[in-house]
Amino acid sequence: MNRIYNFSAGPAILPKSVLQQARDEMLDWHGSGMSVMEMSHRGKEFMTIIEAAENDLRELADIPSNYKILFLQGGASSQFAMVPMNLLRGKKKADYIHTGQWSEKAIQEAKRYCAVNVAASAENTRFTYAPTQDQWQLDKDAAYIHYTTNETIGGVEFHWTPDVGGDCEIPLVADMSSNILSRPLDISRYGLIYAGAQKNLGPAGLVLVIIREDLAGFAIPGTPTLFDYQVHINNDSMYNTPPTFAIYITGLVLKWLKQKGGLTAIEQYNIRKAALLYDLLDTSDFYHCPVAKQDRSRMNIPFTLKDSALDSAFLEQAQANGLTQLKGHRSVGGMRASIYNAMPIEGVIQLVDFMKEFANKHA
Repeated sequence: MNRIYNFSAGPAILPKSVLQQARDEMLDWHGSGMSVMEMSHRGKEFMTIIEAAENDLRELADIPSNYKILFLQGGASSQFAMVPMNLLRGKKKADYIHTGQWSEKAIQEAKRYCAVNVAASAENTRFTYAPTQDQWQLDKDAAYIHYTTNETIGGVEFHWTPDVGGDCEIPLVADMSSNILSRPLDISRYGLIYAGAQKNLGPAGLVLVIIREDLAGFAIPGTPTLFDYQVHINNDSMYNTPPTFAIYITGLVLKWLKQKGGLTAIEQYNIRKAALLYDLLDTSDFYHCPVAKQDRSRMNIPFTLKDSALDSAFLEQAQANGLTQLKGHRSVGGMRASIYNAMPIEGVIQLVDFMKEFANKHA
């Protein structure tokens, strides 16, 4: 069977070896006689799976012992509400950095629970850059500072970690849905990190939360039980049935990352892949990338054609060449190539070769 190169922003490409292992274990996981999808989430078999996933994640990301790892449901969008519900801790304000559609959704949801101070925004250029920290107008009375480390739609990525003083009273909260584990990170700089799995971790249905333990236990009155981080901490992510199969696949992805050499090695691989595509965009007058060079995402690369009338032909011919899901988000148009950890460099090379050929034909 010939597999395509899938440039979807999410659900996205998974490592081929992971899919093969899941296939081989589909009917009988490790001699248990059953599929992971059939296991009791409290049985010894699944407990082995989730414990291994947590241990591998702690090792890969060097997560300190005072941080709890939660495997939850509801996608990253659920965290837009859970963060203010749990982290306000008696305060009435929160700082948000506005860099695109996902930060906008987080801002609008947070407004249900507190006063939102948009401390910095890239809206003036239609979200084509990441505001530097000297542009941030933070509120000293804010309960937390929230930012989106990589805007999947706009292709803007923070290549630096904001300096808010580490364990200060105002914790840093990050939505890392589309670039988590694509590079090393210092977990201790954050109060809370969350990420939907379906971009760079595993299949849809799981949201990962990494929270400093002293920040839990302060949910606002009326918070639903399932939206209280402390409840999930107390129950080791087992208060209700977790997304077991998604956790299993994510665990396989984590082992794949370790086999690849960890986060330092995967970062270098991602840099090489992104450079191939950006080099073409920067040396061609047929294609254009709108994002400021210093803030360009390694994961999601948006671009436009010189003549938008050729968009349909580009997509059709790309599909015929085994290059799929390149259409840009409906809100911005153009094209977008998502090249997460699991995208092999051969896929990027084939895309670049196709783009050169297409440009030569239509220049």
